[in-house]
Amino acid sequence: MDIDMVASTGILILAFVVFFLASVFKVLREYERGVVFLLGRFWRVKGPGLIIVIPVIQTMVRVDLRTVVMDVPTQDVISRDNVSVKVNAVLYFRVVDPQRTIIQVEDYNAATSQLAQTTLRSVLGQHELDEMLASREKLNNDIQKILDEQTVAWGIKVANVELKHVDLDESMIRAIARQAEAERERRAKIIHAEGELQASQRLLEAAQVLAQQPEALLLRYLQTLTEIAGEKSSTIVFPLPMEMMATLHKVMEKQREKSQ
Repeated sequence: MDIDMVASTGILILAFVVFFLASVFKVLREYERGVVFLLGRFWRVKGPGLIIVIPVIQTMVRVDLRTVVMDVPTQDVISRDNVSVKVNAVLYFRVVDPQRTIIQVEDYNAATSQLAQTTLRSVLGQHELDEMLASREKLNNDIQKILDEQTVAWGIKVANVELKHVDLDESMIRAIARQAEAERERRAKIIHAEGELQASQRLLEAAQVLAQQPEALLLRYLQTLTEIAGEKSSTIVFPLPMEMMATLHKVMEKQREKSQ
């Protein structure tokens, strides 16, 4: 009987020692830190590796230092030009000061998520729809800067914010398509008008050159006739300018004088 009691007592003592050692020695991974409190007051940040935490008088809270990828839920946003859109984003942040993260905010994940949602609505509401669609990089930087300034008190660093989707109603998509088509037609008309202007300037320069040498006009006229004559499938009727007759008459007179 005494032997059994001694054995039972030894087992209990051994179990207590094992439990005590398990409570005293903690192992923190490379990406973890332990915020240790001594009798309820902050003491120090420990880790990584093997650390000692005295039970009862000391408590420890683990903090993960790896980058957290948080999906910001879809938000209903009204742009500055009164267009209703649905926008969602992804947020990248990490803990840089475990002490502040544990002491200053109750749940830093929930707090960062709520702050990201409100900031997303606030920033996008100050811009027009065209800016949301065409200037995403600028909007991402603005949102990231605002979040980083507000979360620094919590010991959190916001590394990046990316807008994922900007969803529009079908009616708005059709309106944007009509606007894009009208813009393309406007550009086509401008390009055509610029081409006509350049062509008229070149024709004016050509006319000035031909006006200085009438023989050049005659040569150009004969060249045009040569090009038209290449098409044998049609009958060509062309006028004979009086200037050409006068030129031919002068040529014939010169030949007559030489013959005499």
